[in-house]
Amino acid sequence: MDSRAPSAPFHLAFPVDDLEAARRFYVGLLGCRVGREDVRWIDFDFFGHQITAHLVDVDASTAASNPVDGDDVPVRHFGVILPWEAWHELAERLRAAGAGFVIAPRIRFVGQVGEQATFFLRDPAGNALEMKSFKDPARIFAR
Repeated sequence: MDSRAPSAPFHLAFPVDDLEAARRFYVGLLGCRVGREDVRWIDFDFFGHQITAHLVDVDASTAASNPVDGDDVPVRHFGVILPWEAWHELAERLRAAGAGFVIAPRIRFVGQVGEQATFFLRDPAGNALEMKSFKDPARIFAR
């Protein structure tokens, strides 16, 4: 597969301990649409990608972290790379909603090849999400 080809939507399944809390977070706060669902799972349209919250009976938040540019970043996380303006709009909407950020919106690696806008938050089950953006999308994989 040509890694430079347009990307296809990804699919990610992840554990949650409360499906309705997940629905409120992903639909109510992030603005995702609901796809198919059952009593133990829900598909969400996560910025054009399919993510599936699966109800589990264990703590979904166990995760180690690593230092990255001065932040303690959860190792187990997922997210999306948004266009620059869309990232800023989402960050402001979440700030206005009083979202509890794990890492508040900021610009990381300032002046370096990998300069990016980023923030982290957790869903109600403790899963860490990173929303990021690059002013120049050609730098997503730059070294």
